[in-house]
Amino acid sequence: MGEDGLVVMAVGYVLLNVVPGVEHDVYLQLKDLDVVADITVLFGDYDLIVKLVADDLSSIAATVVESIRQIPGILDSKTLAGAEF
Repeated sequence: MGEDGLVVMAVGYVLLNVVPGVEHDVYLQLKDLDVVADITVLFGDYDLIVKLVADDLSSIAATVVESIRQIPGILDSKTLAGAEF
């Protein structure tokens, strides 16, 4: 819990590059993961951005390494950790 009594959750974002043509398949597999809060298809340097919400950053890291990076069709990922003020 934070100082104000609210539950503090860790937030992370994962930028993904995928094999052309499999964006929808990857999207469907990502949305089944418990910590995935939102997925957006992008145009530009990355193909998808995934918002993850978990109890702590170690849970987010584990999800990226053990689940997201294992999905067939994902070529590259960049994980961004949210910060609190």
